[in-house]
Amino acid sequence: MLLLVFTADGALAHAIAEGDKGYIQEISGVNLIAFAYLGAKHMATGYDHILFLLGVIFFLYRMKHVALYVTLFAIGHSTTMLLGVLFNVGINSYLIDAIIGLSVVYKALDNLGAYQRWFGFQPNTKVATLVFGLFHGFGLSTKIIEYDISPDGLLPNLLAFNVGVEMGQMLALGAILIVMGYWRRTASFFKHAYFANAAMLCAGFVLIGMQLTGYAIS
Repeated sequence: MLLLVFTADGALAHAIAEGDKGYIQEISGVNLIAFAYLGAKHMATGYDHILFLLGVIFFLYRMKHVALYVTLFAIGHSTTMLLGVLFNVGINSYLIDAIIGLSVVYKALDNLGAYQRWFGFQPNTKVATLVFGLFHGFGLSTKIIEYDISPDGLLPNLLAFNVGVEMGQMLALGAILIVMGYWRRTASFFKHAYFANAAMLCAGFVLIGMQLTGYAIS
C-alpha cells in the first residue's frame, strides 16, 4: 500500500510527456505531422494499452483473426477518442485508467479460462474487445482534453493524432507478434502461457490499485 501511495503520482506515466504537453498547448492551426508523431509515441509507450493488446492476441494464430480483433479495438478507441474531445466528454483520469487496468485483468482471466470454470460460459471476446476499446479511447480523449489544445485546426489534428495512435499500435503489435512467433515455436510456450497470463493479471491489478490510490489521495 505504501508503494502505491508513493507511486500514485506516476500512475499516469504513459500520459503525454510534459515537454510534448507544453508544445501542443503552444501551437495552433493544422499540425498533422506533429500530432501524428505524438499519437504514435503515446500508444507505443502506453504500457496498459500494450498489455491489453498482448492479452487479446496471446492465443490468436491466424493473421485474419489478429486483424479482426485489432480492428475492433481500433474502432472502439478511435470513436470515443474523437467524440470525447469534440464534445468535451471527459472522465476522471484516475477512474478511466483504472477501467483500462480492469480490461487487462479481464483479458488475462479470459486467457486463463476462468469464466468457463467459474460461470460455465465463455463471454463474447469480440464484443469485449470493442467495449474495452471504447474505454481506452476515453482514456486518450480525457488526457487530450486536460491539455486544453487550441480549437484552431482541432479536427484535422485529432485525426492526425488518431492516425499516429494506429501507427504506434501497429509498431507495438508487430514487435509483440515477432516475439510471440518465436516463443510459440518452442516447447515451453504452453508450459509458460499460464504463468505469463497470471503475471499479466497481477500487472492489471497493480494498475487498478495505482489509479484508485491516486484518485483517493488526489
